Amino acid sequence: MEAAAGTERGQLFLRSLLFLLLAGSPAPRPVQGQLRYAVPEELEHGAFVANLGEDLGLDVSTLSARRFRIVSRAGARQHLEVNLENGILFVNERIDREEVCEAGGTCLLHLQLLVESPLELYRVEVEVLDINDHAPTFPWQEYVLEVAESAVLGARFPLESAQDPDVGTNSVHTYRLSPNSFFSLEVQTRSDASKFAELVLERALDREQQRVHRVLLTALDGGVPERSGTAHILVTVLDANDNVPAFDQPSYGVSLPEDAPAGTLVIQLNATDLDEGPNGEIEYSFSGHAPPRVRELFHIEPRSGQVLLKGPLDYERASLHELYVQAKDRGPSAVAVHCRVLVHLLDVNDNAPEVTLTSVSTPVLEDAPPGTVIAVISVLDRDSGDNGRVSCEVGPDVPFELRSSFRNYYTLVTTQPLDREVVSEYNISITARDMGSPALLTRSTLTVPVSDVNDNAPRFLQPSYSVYVMENNAPGASICSVSALDPDCQQNAYLSYSIADGHIHGMPVGTYVSINSDSGHMYALRSLDYEQIRSFQIQVQAQDAGFPPLSANVTVHIFVLDQNDNAPVIVSPMPRNGSVATELVPRSAGPGYLVGTVSAVDADAGLNSHLSYQLLQATDFTLFSVAPDTGELRTLRSFLEQDATRQRLVVQVRDGGQPPLSATMSLLLSVVETMPQTLSDFSEFSLPSEASSSSPVTLYLLVSLGSISFTFLLAILILTAIRCRGERHSHQGDGCSPPRCHCCPGSRPSSDGLKTSNLMVQPPAGTMAPTCLYVAGGGPPGYCYKVCLSPESAQSDFMFLKPCSPPRNNEKDPRKRSQPGQHLQVSKQIKQPNMDWLPPSTQRPALKRYQIQHCGNRWSG
Repeated sequence: MEAAAGTERGQLFLRSLLFLLLAGSPAPRPVQGQLRYAVPEELEHGAFVANLGEDLGLDVSTLSARRFRIVSRAGARQHLEVNLENGILFVNERIDREEVCEAGGTCLLHLQLLVESPLELYRVEVEVLDINDHAPTFPWQEYVLEVAESAVLGARFPLESAQDPDVGTNSVHTYRLSPNSFFSLEVQTRSDASKFAELVLERALDREQQRVHRVLLTALDGGVPERSGTAHILVTVLDANDNVPAFDQPSYGVSLPEDAPAGTLVIQLNATDLDEGPNGEIEYSFSGHAPPRVRELFHIEPRSGQVLLKGPLDYERASLHELYVQAKDRGPSAVAVHCRVLVHLLDVNDNAPEVTLTSVSTPVLEDAPPGTVIAVISVLDRDSGDNGRVSCEVGPDVPFELRSSFRNYYTLVTTQPLDREVVSEYNISITARDMGSPALLTRSTLTVPVSDVNDNAPRFLQPSYSVYVMENNAPGASICSVSALDPDCQQNAYLSYSIADGHIHGMPVGTYVSINSDSGHMYALRSLDYEQIRSFQIQVQAQDAGFPPLSANVTVHIFVLDQNDNAPVIVSPMPRNGSVATELVPRSAGPGYLVGTVSAVDADAGLNSHLSYQLLQATDFTLFSVAPDTGELRTLRSFLEQDATRQRLVVQVRDGGQPPLSATMSLLLSVVETMPQTLSDFSEFSLPSEASSSSPVTLYLLVSLGSISFTFLLAILILTAIRCRGERHSHQGDGCSPPRCHCCPGSRPSSDGLKTSNLMVQPPAGTMAPTCLYVAGGGPPGYCYKVCLSPESAQSDFMFLKPCSPPRNNEKDPRKRSQPGQHLQVSKQIKQPNMDWLPPSTQRPALKRYQIQHCGNRWSG
C-alpha cells in the first residue's frame, strides 16, 4: 500500500511538472492594481510559485528586517509561504482545488502581503488551476438493468451518470460501452452541459437464447492524461411484458403564476399501457435527469400522475422549470417511458420598487438657483413587464421635483428659491410606484438641510429708544440696553453693536456714551448736567458677522432729568468789596414801605427752581418782613425814636427741590432822615452814624457825592458799551456768530449760550478792560445779568462741568475754586437762570442797578 501511494504521488508530481512546462512559468498578471499568479493544484511542498520580491520591486536583502509576511485569518490554512531570503512564493502544503473551492468556476487564493518600515500592504491573487487528478466514478460498481424480451429495437434505457469532481475538460467528457451485438450507447447533454448515457437496444432479445447480458460502461474525462471509471451493467431479459406505457404527447407545456401556493395542481399526466393486470398498472416518477431544484419544488403522485407544487416559486430566480417524468408499469420487465413537462411561470407583482440614493449633495444653500441638483435617485423593480415599470414622484408642497434623466434614474432638483428662515430642513418623501395590478409602492424619505446665507439684516426690537437719565450720573454706569435680532444662524446671526460717528455740542459722541459690542448695553462716559445739555440723540448700529456683513441703525434719544444740584444764587443786592450790602431807609417810612427786593436765580428747572424767601435774622423782627414769593423787603411799622439807626438783616432764599438748597445774604439798613435823590433801592452808599443829623452841610455833601457817583457810573457805562461793540466786531471778523458772542448788552443771546462745552472769553491783547459775560434769562425780553471778570481772570476758559454731588445748604466745594490759569467753573459762579422763573417788574430796576454797580466796582477794583 505504501509503495503504491508513493508511486501515485510520484506520478502526480511528474504530471504537475509536465503541466508547468507546458504552461510556462507563472508570470504575474496585474489585476486592477494587484498581482495575479496561476499555479496548478497538488504541487509538493516547496514548489515555486512566483518571485514576489522581484515583481513587487522590493529589496530582497531587507525582507527579513522589514518583516515581510503573509497576513491570513486566524485558523486558516497556510497553503503558500514566502522565502524571506530570496522573496520567492512557494507551496507550503499541498493544495487540493476540490477541497479549497468546492464550487465550480475559477478558484482563487487571496493573499495579503505586509511589509513594515514603512508599512505597505500588497494584494496578490493566486489562481489554483485544476489538474486531472480525479477519475470519473459511478455510484455503484454494478447496475442491474431489466429488459423485457419484447423490447423493441431502438428502445432507450437511461443509465446512471458518473461523477468527476474536476472541472472543465477534466470532468466527464464521454461514455464508452464494451463491444456487444445487442446494445449501443448514445451520449446525451443536459441543459447544464453535463453528460449522461442511454443504452439503446440494437437487436431483439430472446430470453430462451440468453437470459443475461453483461456489458462494461466506461466514463472518460477530457484531461491529459485521460482518466476513466467503469461500471458493470447486468442486463436481465424478462419475460414478455411486451407493451410499455405511452404518454399522450412527448412534451407538455403549462403556465403557473409564481405566487401559486403549495399543493397547487400543476398538470395531470396521463400514460396508457395496453397490458392488463400488473403489467398495465402505471407508476409515475421523476426520471434521473430531473435536477435537484425540480425535486424541491414539485411532487408527482405515483399512481395518479398528478404533478403538484411543493415549494415556493420565484419568477425572478427562474422563469422556466423543465421536469423529466417517467412512467413504468408494474409488470415484469417493466419499461419506463419518459416525457418532458415545461412549467412556464407567470410574473406576479410581488416585488415592490427599490429606491436607492446614488448621490446626495446636502446641505443646499438657501440662495441656490432653481434647477440645482440635490440628489441622483435610482429605482429598480425586479418584476417584468408592467410590473417592472416604475414611476417616481415627490410629495406635494415642497420646492423640489424629480426629473427623469434616463431609464430608472431621476435627479432631484429645486424648483424655486429656498428660504432657511422659513424652512430650515425639508423631509422629502419620494414615492416609487410600479404599473402592476394592484400597484406596489415604496416610500423613501430624504432629509435635505438648508444652509444659511447672510440674506437678512439685523432688526431692532423697537423703531427707536427713549432713555431718561438722571443728571449727575456716575461715569461708566449703564443707562440702557438695545437689542436686535437676526433670523440668520451661526456667524450670520452673531451681532456686534457700535455707535455711529457724530458730535454732541461739538464733542465726539464717543466721549459721552459707549456701548458693549456683544450685549448692546450702553454706558455713560461722563456725568451729565441737565443745565448744560437736556437731550441728545445717537445712532446705534447692529452689524452681523456674515459676508458681506449686513447692518441696521436705530436712533436712541437720551433725555437728561433735572436734579436739585444747584443752590439759588442771589444776584441782588450784592455786597460791596466783600462787605455786606447796604441800603438807606427814611425814618419817615410808614408800614408797607418797600425797602428793596432780594433777587435770586436757580439754574435748575421745575420745582427745583421755585424760590421762596424768608427772614432768618433781624435786629428787630417787628420792623421788617420779606415776601416769600417775590423777595420784597417791606416795613411792618413806622420807625420809633428808640429804634436803632442800623438794622442788620439776614435773608435766606430756598428752592423747592428735595432736599432743598438755600443761599443767604446779609443786608445792613441805615435809617436816615432824608433820602438822596440820586440813590435808589439797595444803593451801595453807606452813611456813618452821624448821617441822621439834619445838618445842611451833610445834605450838600450827600448831593455832591451822589452827583459824582452818577457821573462816574455813566462814564463806566459808556466805556463798557464801546468796549463790547469793539469785541463784537472782532468776533464777527473771526467768523463768530452774534448768538455765541455774549458781551454786548444790546444783543440777545440764545438760551443755550451758556451750554457750550468751552466758552473762551479773551480780551484783546494789550487791553486791561474787564470782561463781561452776558447771560440771557428765561424771563421776558430785557431780563439779563452779567458776570464781570478782571483782566487776569478773563484769560481763563469757561468749562461747564457738573459736580459729582450737589452742594448742600450753600456748602462751598473747595474743588470748584478757580485757580489762576485753570478753567473757571461757571456753575460755581452764576449758571443760566431757569426759563420758568419770571421776576416781578419791581425787580428789574434793582437788577439793572446791580449790573452797573457791580461791573463798575470790579473794574475800579
